Amino acid sequence: MAAEHVTASGIPLAPVYRDVGRPPEPDPGEYPYTRGIYPEMYRARLWTMRQYAGYGSALEANARFRYLLAHGQTGLSIAFDLPTQMGYDSDHPLAAGEVGRVGVAISSLRDLEDLLEGIPLDRVSTSMTINAPAALLLVMYQLVAEEQGVPGEALSGTIQNDILKEYAARGTFIYPPGPSMRLVTDTFAYCGQHLPRWNPISISGYHLREAGATAVQEVAFTLSNAVAYCQAALAAGLEIDSFAPRLSFFFVADSDLFEEVAKFRAARRVWARLMRERFGARNPRSAQLRFHCQTSGASLTAQQPMNNIVRVAYQALAAVLGGAQSLHTNSYDEALALPSEEAARLALRTQQVLAYETGVPEVADPLGGSYLVEDLTDRLEEEVLELMRRVDEQDGSVRAIETGWMQAQIQESAYRRQLALESGERKVVGVNVFREDEETPIEVLRVDPEVDRSQRERLRALRAERDAAAVERALAELRRRAEGTENLLPALKDAAAALATTGEICDALRDVFGEFEPRY
Repeated sequence: MAAEHVTASGIPLAPVYRDVGRPPEPDPGEYPYTRGIYPEMYRARLWTMRQYAGYGSALEANARFRYLLAHGQTGLSIAFDLPTQMGYDSDHPLAAGEVGRVGVAISSLRDLEDLLEGIPLDRVSTSMTINAPAALLLVMYQLVAEEQGVPGEALSGTIQNDILKEYAARGTFIYPPGPSMRLVTDTFAYCGQHLPRWNPISISGYHLREAGATAVQEVAFTLSNAVAYCQAALAAGLEIDSFAPRLSFFFVADSDLFEEVAKFRAARRVWARLMRERFGARNPRSAQLRFHCQTSGASLTAQQPMNNIVRVAYQALAAVLGGAQSLHTNSYDEALALPSEEAARLALRTQQVLAYETGVPEVADPLGGSYLVEDLTDRLEEEVLELMRRVDEQDGSVRAIETGWMQAQIQESAYRRQLALESGERKVVGVNVFREDEETPIEVLRVDPEVDRSQRERLRALRAERDAAAVERALAELRRRAEGTENLLPALKDAAAALATTGEICDALRDVFGEFEPRY
């Protein structure tokens, strides 16, 4: 008996697909946006090429940003180090050994000023991968823009700000879910008033998938989290059409080409119907699922790392065939270290070859009408809706995460995936097939340990020169607001402007909110 052929998510595949007489989907730009959210897609405007970057000190990361922009990158994407992501200063005891390692260290407004030195913020769209302290980094960014003379109305970009997936899969949370959701909805309201072109959240399936979720789980849990954010915003008094047009999403592009393309099409369709039927959104833009895509970091291998160049190219193709609005392509050396300059340039060139040499962007939804892709789109939609129904049975995403139910689903999928790798059922070139006894070493980027010492010195100097009384007043006002119901972002902005540090500001909120301790 022949082995069953299935997609990466386990959906069975027939040997051949034929027309079954299904009605055609509406054109791109038409509800429910299965074929894309814009009529001409990339014929009118290419996706944003947004390479995720940042390491070491702010000055070092600034040099990398300028390098990528000079080589044709069209949007910034900032990586922050773990202390910053967890709301600690670079001189905190828990920051030891982590300063500048997986991103840039931002301990105060001065660091962000250095990071963005010479970059015209009115002409560059910026994505910031930050969650628990997202609101703080957003108002810091606004302050730097104001120093450049750029008003909030001219700023465009995205903060990730998706705290639910941190509890579910990633772990860089600070506060309990209630206060964390308040920070999210406060950011929705603040952006609506002060930063109308800014996306106040990027609801992420990427990290769920990297933790082991299937394509179905990636979409279902991401959209269920989005439902939770919408419900929290409505409960806070916001109207659905006042914030939904600025919601954005973040998905992975993995290696199962046709399933990935179908996944993106199904996600758009499910979201459009959710917005119209469940939430009663009237603005068409509320129903348009806009998403950033990144090729799969979990698929990169330390063995035969040059093979990663090929993997990334095919994954990037899936993202573009699926209609992504922006794209990051991973560097071939990321399974070993932060990207080297050469590897980062080649990752960007991969996008540029796809954009300018392949002809793929010349047609919107070029695989639309494919018997296989249309069938996969339908089946993925069915499975996504069924899993979302199961999340609703758990009383929604927040409760499903608090009890550990969602995490258990992802962990079970990760376990099955690992078993398939170890048994050889799932083949990875260079890992369990076509292995080589000797590997050719490659040069990798190493972060200078001097960054840790220099960051500590900068913080000492900052604390000596700033107005300590002004800092204390700003932090006291932040605590007062946190104890009440007023929007927190104006107080966060005042504290950052007074040169309170990242750790001091996050500690002020810790004093009121406490810290989250998982009980599952």
